[in-house]
Amino acid sequence: MDTTDSGTGPVVTVRRGLPAGAERRAAEMYWDAFGRKLGPALNPPDKAVPFIAAHLNADRAVCALLDGQLVGLAGYQLGGRALTGGSASAVLRAYGHLRGLPRLLLLALFERHPAPGQLVMDGIAVAPGMRGRGVGSLLIEEVAALAAEQHCREIRLDVIDTNPRARALYERRGFTAVRTEHTPYLRGLLGFAAVTTMRRAVGTREAEEL
Repeated sequence: MDTTDSGTGPVVTVRRGLPAGAERRAAEMYWDAFGRKLGPALNPPDKAVPFIAAHLNADRAVCALLDGQLVGLAGYQLGGRALTGGSASAVLRAYGHLRGLPRLLLLALFERHPAPGQLVMDGIAVAPGMRGRGVGSLLIEEVAALAAEQHCREIRLDVIDTNPRARALYERRGFTAVRTEHTPYLRGLLGFAAVTTMRRAVGTREAEEL
């Protein structure tokens, strides 16, 4: 799928699956977007980024490419697999048993499992120079198309209270907040105090053209 942002910007290609050789860049973008949230579990960055890169499930990504370079990606969970992987044993090998066990407990806080008929989005990461150009919307609509092909009835995602920009994007693309879980005990540890679950029925989209 080829499209342009706003009719005057560069041509962006949206494709399913992470291109071979783009694992490191994908991990760097993912860490840039979610490192503040994942830091307590995966820091330091020079260990976290290689760990993420080594455990990506390439077939659980929708990617935006500009001149062959990865400029955005969205991860999703389907069929028991998500974009970011890494078993408990992999975490313990990378961080050691003493430091790895508490990290596993933190990572468990972020686990989200789809209900029947749901596709769960793991979040969107867009390169800094491409933000505000419609890349996030393109990725969401491609995920929505994929969900429809998989006969899912809805897409679900979670957004933290310290990321209002992401929530605004999701609302523009047809997502509705259905539940907010307040977690003030996590503010000091993870940097956020509430997580909002949002849903969008498959087949719906904003009337305004991309």
